[in-house]
Amino acid sequence: MTVESVKPGAAAETVAQAGQPPVAGGGVPLLGHGWKLARDPLAFMAQLRDHGDVVRLRLGPKTVYAVTAPHLTGALALSPDYVIAGPLWESLESLLGKEGVATANGPLHRRQRRTIQPAFRLDAIPAYGPVMVEEAAALVERWRAGRVLDVTAESFRVAVRISARCLMRGSYMDDRAERICADLATLFSGMYRRMVVPLGPLYRIPVPSNREFNRALADLHLLVDEIVADRRASGQKPDDLLTALLEAKDENGEPIGEQEIHDQVIAILTPGSETVGSVLMSLLLVLTEHPQLGDKIRDEVNSVVGDRPVAFEDVRKLTYTANVVVETMRLHPAVWILTRRTVAETELGGYRIPAGADVIYSPYAIQRDHRSFPREAEFDPDRWRPERAKEAAKYAMSPFSVGNRKCPSDHFSMAELTLLTAAIAGAYRFEHAPGSDVRPRIGITLRPRGLKLRALPR
Repeated sequence: MTVESVKPGAAAETVAQAGQPPVAGGGVPLLGHGWKLARDPLAFMAQLRDHGDVVRLRLGPKTVYAVTAPHLTGALALSPDYVIAGPLWESLESLLGKEGVATANGPLHRRQRRTIQPAFRLDAIPAYGPVMVEEAAALVERWRAGRVLDVTAESFRVAVRISARCLMRGSYMDDRAERICADLATLFSGMYRRMVVPLGPLYRIPVPSNREFNRALADLHLLVDEIVADRRASGQKPDDLLTALLEAKDENGEPIGEQEIHDQVIAILTPGSETVGSVLMSLLLVLTEHPQLGDKIRDEVNSVVGDRPVAFEDVRKLTYTANVVVETMRLHPAVWILTRRTVAETELGGYRIPAGADVIYSPYAIQRDHRSFPREAEFDPDRWRPERAKEAAKYAMSPFSVGNRKCPSDHFSMAELTLLTAAIAGAYRFEHAPGSDVRPRIGITLRPRGLKLRALPR
């Protein structure tokens, strides 16, 4: 099913007959439900299912419609009644801008997809294999020193390096990867607060948290300008995504503007690195808490590759390893909350949603819902075997989204995560080090708060 196959707009009589969704309890004056979303958002979003498939929330002065049923998330992704907008994207605009593929809508988004899609075609991804293999081997070798691993730093570092080296070829990223990782950690935490507690001008007051946020934001934008300037100064035009952006044309056949180039580079570096890094952190937590999974991955790797290192060509044969990755994304999704905005009055789940309304839903809550999966709390990679995958409710598990907003780098990211997991689990088992904090760190993305591990050679 594609977005083109959905009827454009709900029938007027259906909308007219629809009623108002119920209001969730627990709101407080001024902040509404934003206070609960800030304090314990995972539990809050999960309990909304008890109030209905669609419920109304208050975030400050705004009314937001929360969707809790798996089948309705497909309607959000596939119907042209909804566009990328709302509290999440508004909080991200200072980082991602308005002219990048992550935040654009309509004709601009379609043109941008056409520009970047060739870099992520299935037949293009094997060319990135040597970089992924090299970075995985370097990570495994670095861990042989036996030091306590700062999993946050290690995961972001390898995710940023793979993304940058594959999509923006050049050594200019080597001395900038650490700055990017530090900036992103600050920004994604601050952006979540700005989403759920929209205090507007108060975030411009020069208190330490706001100053740190603004410093990280300015530094990341400076880094992107440096990357683009370095490429232009080099005179080189490697076959990569940055070259495609610098040579892209707009609808009139003119070169795209500097702001669009800037925003597109941000969109390449930021969401992919943040989400892949967050999933890798959760994978390492899973391997630590379920050591039998690592044993099974090691056995699969040995049966596929023998004594040699894992190669990119092996990825498609590592089916159990890939299933561990998918099950990790189900129980520990990096993208745990999403928002959309209605472009016209519409009907959703039997309720009327007015034009211009913000709609919110949590993949985390839906993927842990008993309506979505049998034995929903159990970590079971085998649920993704072909004969069992149909047990999942429709649209309950779409880690890369669906329709025209489907992540263009889905195959790239799955290959990257599968290869990294195979290399890591084949070489090490893990135990917690003193000070390890496994509690979820809730920002725009979801990841362990402060995971510190010892890598024990197999």
